[in-house]
Amino acid sequence: QVQLVESGGGQVQTGGSLRLSCRYSGYTYRNRCMGWFRQAPGKEREGVAGIYTSDQSTYIGDSVKGRFTISQDYAKMTVYLQMDSLKPEDTAMYYCAATGLAELCAPMDPTRPDYWGQGTQVTVSS
Repeated sequence: QVQLVESGGGQVQTGGSLRLSCRYSGYTYRNRCMGWFRQAPGKEREGVAGIYTSDQSTYIGDSVKGRFTISQDYAKMTVYLQMDSLKPEDTAMYYCAATGLAELCAPMDPTRPDYWGQGTQVTVSS
């Protein structure tokens, strides 16, 4: 059974930074997309960034391109989302997700992941 545990959320001011972590445990980590989604109140869940575990190819959503970076520590089976130059519109619950085996990251559609973490809140104040 796959489990995803997020950490690192919190509250920062506009322009600040946060790093989210997602630790994976369970069935094989390789050959799947690990990604981050977010959902603000009253809005649909959207894909933020993804990384394919076997070749480290990445996907970054247009709304965060140039500000957010996704990376992984393969040995620790942990994915990170580095968020810089944060804006109030980045405020949301952030969820770690994993697809099934051999599924690429794009498109970052919230119907695609098979596994989800519990979420971690990110709040950016102006």
